[in-house]
Amino acid sequence: MVVLKGIPHILSPELLYALAKMGHGDELGLQVPELLAAILKLFPLDTYTHSAAAVMELVASDKLKGLTVPVWDTFTQLLSDAGSQAPLEKVERFAFYERAKRAFAVVATGETALYGNLILKKGVIPAELLQ
Repeated sequence: MVVLKGIPHILSPELLYALAKMGHGDELGLQVPELLAAILKLFPLDTYTHSAAAVMELVASDKLKGLTVPVWDTFTQLLSDAGSQAPLEKVERFAFYERAKRAFAVVATGETALYGNLILKKGVIPAELLQ
């Protein structure tokens, strides 16, 4: 349990360590909106890429069913609140799995929302904000 002021309690010491060790362009695979909200308080998103957040694209059968993914709206809102106006990148299922394998860190949670996985790309903090 993290017991420091200003650090959301949902962020474990191990996760804080991984976030701190990540470099520009490293990726973090995660689930669950509550965790995303906490991470975005500390984590600069990459602004030098088309999108700093990627989700798994619906498989063909789910597209045919017209499946909606409400958690994506939640992700988009949380990312927007953190200053990102870029759309979610949609990545083909198996390409998403491969990309997650190469992520700097993967955070396993109890998220049960369909298509509730998300990959974030870390950015940099501008020098003028490092005070």
